[in-house]
Amino acid sequence: SSLLRASGVHARAPPEPTESSTGDSAMAPGQFAVGPIQNTLQPIVTGSTVIALKYNGGVLVACDTLASYGNQARYKDVCRMKKVGNYTLLGAGGEFSDFQYIGKLLDELDNEDFLYEDGSMMGPKQYSSYIGRVMYNRRSKMNPLYNQFIVVGKKGEEPAQLAFVDHQGTYFEEDFIATGFGSYLAMPIMRNEWSADMSLEAAKALAVKCLQICFYRDCQAYNRFQFGICDASGVTVSEPSTMEHFWGHKMWLEKRLENPSGVADSW
Repeated sequence: SSLLRASGVHARAPPEPTESSTGDSAMAPGQFAVGPIQNTLQPIVTGSTVIALKYNGGVLVACDTLASYGNQARYKDVCRMKKVGNYTLLGAGGEFSDFQYIGKLLDELDNEDFLYEDGSMMGPKQYSSYIGRVMYNRRSKMNPLYNQFIVVGKKGEEPAQLAFVDHQGTYFEEDFIATGFGSYLAMPIMRNEWSADMSLEAAKALAVKCLQICFYRDCQAYNRFQFGICDASGVTVSEPSTMEHFWGHKMWLEKRLENPSGVADSW
């Protein structure tokens, strides 16, 4: 600089480039040493169907305990339900890590709600609305949480709440809902057999019937399942149970590959 030379101060010359700075990894001025932002393009560890239906006095949720790694039945003792606050239960299908992530957000929200110490706690209506906004926000950033959530609960004497939220932020309330393959296989059964005045035991029997159909037809379903119950007394999640199933149908047992007729199908 002319100013530095006038004052008798000599500016230091820039360092000579070295081998380490002239390789293929050299960056042009103004560039950052990070790659592009990469978002999840498909779920990896996933859960399948979640069944939920209202009964006379509360809401019942049922789902199996399997988290699949692709089509591999990898994790067979996973709870896909989470109690949120004092009155709400969250059931999740889809990417399990995204379910864990939003579970942490809900725990932070519940803790903040508790710290106010004003005697007012959020219920299923508020939590389902919050989840819907989070899902829509992530979808708008082109980085969605790959889940279908069912949010249920009953706060005091308020009517029972049952809401559906998906990875795009779609939100609606219903009397009975099924996610995943259950939206194709279980919904027709519940449309025919559900009633608003059904008892808890009748609701359990209907939910198990739906899960059995999904177990027979969905390669990512499992025969161990749990119930989640929300009523005026609170939220409870049962221990896993095993459903009955039968694979001894005559057509399934025929050894068609040994048949000299050349027919290789069993259907």
